[in-house]
Formats: sequence, structure tokens, C-alpha cells
Amino acid sequence: MKRERIEEIAEILDKRGKMTLEQLEEIFPNVSQMTLRRDLFQLEEDGRIIRIRGGAMSVKEVQKVSGEAYTKKSALNTDAKIIIAQKAAALIDEGSCVFIDGGTTAMYLSKEIPDRNCTIFTNGIAVAMELAQKKNVNITVVGGQLMKDNLSTSSPASKDYFALTNFEIAIVSATAFTPEQGFSCNSQIESDLLKSVFKKARQVYMMLDSSKIGKINPYTFAKIQDIDVLITDDHFPKEYKKIFEDNNIVVM
Repeated sequence: MKRERIEEIAEILDKRGKMTLEQLEEIFPNVSQMTLRRDLFQLEEDGRIIRIRGGAMSVKEVQKVSGEAYTKKSALNTDAKIIIAQKAAALIDEGSCVFIDGGTTAMYLSKEIPDRNCTIFTNGIAVAMELAQKKNVNITVVGGQLMKDNLSTSSPASKDYFALTNFEIAIVSATAFTPEQGFSCNSQIESDLLKSVFKKARQVYMMLDSSKIGKINPYTFAKIQDIDVLITDDHFPKEYKKIFEDNNIVVM
């Protein structure tokens, strides 16, 4: 019976793309919310869904716009990414102008951003598609070469583009961090874009889950002193937190 219910939930999510927990409760009125949560945990462990705030999304839905590489990355460290995304979303005020990168943590952030009047610049295709579902959010996608592993775009012309645009806050993420090498990524063209973003923004918020610590990618785009706020998860090591705080970085 349990397995049949789990399969039915998976099929429903595949058809609808994503659903809230409340919607699942309407379909399964005789099943407790706690049991439905356990079912979603099981489906996520099976690699068939991605849990989002208040519900779940079918992996097939993500694959429609992302491909296998991005889907796999989206499913890693989900709890940490959701926590970080919720913290970051709370920093976006009504009427603000914000740049958001195209990483998988940014995709979760796009789900958490309230549907209020604000302007978002992004180089993330999946991020833009998620934000497009919100009526009051103005979205501008930065063009350029498509990087398939994280569904983001970048171009040498981005520097000229940003010279004519304005945003107060940049909310970005890194795929690797060490105190010595700083924040790094796998693409030089993406690194150059982020450096341009950092020069333009008044405040830089870095989203970094604890799984990225101790890793080094080929291209460093920022050092500790280049950011203003670090947004991380509950497992971020105390010794690393102290390094940021000693550099007058706010750690959330």
C-alpha cells in the first residue's frame, strides 16, 4: 500500500511538474502530512523528485529545461540549498534591483523570492524561467554563451552591458572555496562575468553551502574581502565562520 501510494505521488508529480504539500493532502485526505513528507523524502532518495519549500518538483520537470548535469547538481545538498535560499530571499526588498547568478542554489532562491515588485538581472536560464511565474518580478536575462552544466550564460560583452545597468545587490554562489584561493568556478568566462558584477554591486552576498569548503576550481573570481555577507547552512564549520567574521563579513 505504501509503495503504491509513493508510485502514485511520483506519477502525479511527473504529470503536474510540481505540487505543494497541501495539494497532495487534498489528493490523499486519509494520509497524514507527516506520512506524505516521508513519502517525499523517499522519492528524493530514489532520485525521482526534488523537494522545494512547501512541496516537491519532479526531476523530469527540471530536466525539461536543464538536462542531466544540472538536474544532478540540483539534487545535491537540497536541505542546505533551501535553507540558504530562504535566508537570501529575505534580503530582497520591495523595489530593489538585484543580480542573481545561474547556479543551482540560485534556482532554489528564485523559488523563495516573494512575488513583489523588484528587478532581477540574471545569467541563469532556469532561474529566469522560475521567476517568470511571478507576476510582479521584472526579469532581465544576461545573454552570451550557454554553459550547459549549470544552464547559465556568459559573454565577454557582459562587462559593457553592466556599464549601462544598475543593481544594488549581487547574490551569487561558488562551486568551491578555500581561504587561500577564495571563491572559484569552472569557467573563465563565468569568472570574468562575476568579477564585473562585483564591481557594479554595492553589496555582494555569497551563497555557499558547507559541502563546497576545501574544494578548488580552476578560476578564482573573488576573495573573502570582496564580499559583504556570507549566507550558509547550519553545518558551516566554526573555524571558517571565524575567518569571515575576522574580515568583518556578516555570516548568516
